[in-house]
Amino acid sequence: MEKPEILKLFGLTFNVSNILGGTLVALIVFGMCFWLARKVELRPGKKQNVLEYIIDFTDGIVKSNVEDEDAQKHLSLYAFVLFLFIWWLNQLGLFLEVKDMSGLMLLKSPTADPTITMTMAMMTLLLSYNFGVQKFGTFGYLKNYARPLPFFLPINVMEEFTNFLTLSLRLYGNIYAGEVLLTLIGNDFAHSFGIGTIILSAPLTIIWQGFSVFIGSIQAYVFVTLSMVYIGKKVTQE
Repeated sequence: MEKPEILKLFGLTFNVSNILGGTLVALIVFGMCFWLARKVELRPGKKQNVLEYIIDFTDGIVKSNVEDEDAQKHLSLYAFVLFLFIWWLNQLGLFLEVKDMSGLMLLKSPTADPTITMTMAMMTLLLSYNFGVQKFGTFGYLKNYARPLPFFLPINVMEEFTNFLTLSLRLYGNIYAGEVLLTLIGNDFAHSFGIGTIILSAPLTIIWQGFSVFIGSIQAYVFVTLSMVYIGKKVTQE
């Protein structure tokens, strides 16, 4: 993969491609929701139906994995925004990659970077801790790590690290692998044997992009589902 554009400012290091990609996707999600919900009516039109379908879809994920009704109310909007945000993050690099004059990457899928997926995974885990403490209190929540028996304590603590890694690296691995293969098809394979491989690489790229859209959608669903599973476990005492 191409190296990203790095900006150093005030002693801090910024990944320009992640910043631009995340900002662009945030604007896309906002614009999409604003456009779909601009004229809400009792008798919904096509745009409103699309929005309501997505909301019902993400609500279904929440209700299927979180038993606490109070937590469900607070998580509905989070799941909705999280799904749309990750879906667009996953798709961005499939159709839009921008490089500067030196060949450094300015814009790509931010979820092809492990720091982004780890940040979102940590956000979900911190939210789950917050719900757990609100539900049981600080000491009551900490006691849950020793359930159902005290010797489960190290296993339950280790599970926090494995949840973080599996939630973040699964998303990163799938999106990164998809973009690597697109790069190999478009650059290495297309120019390997002249005009013949250039012609052949075009349908291969289209096919893989279509498959990657499917994979990106599945990974957005899996990330949101696992997030709700982890949060649901924190507000349910076994």
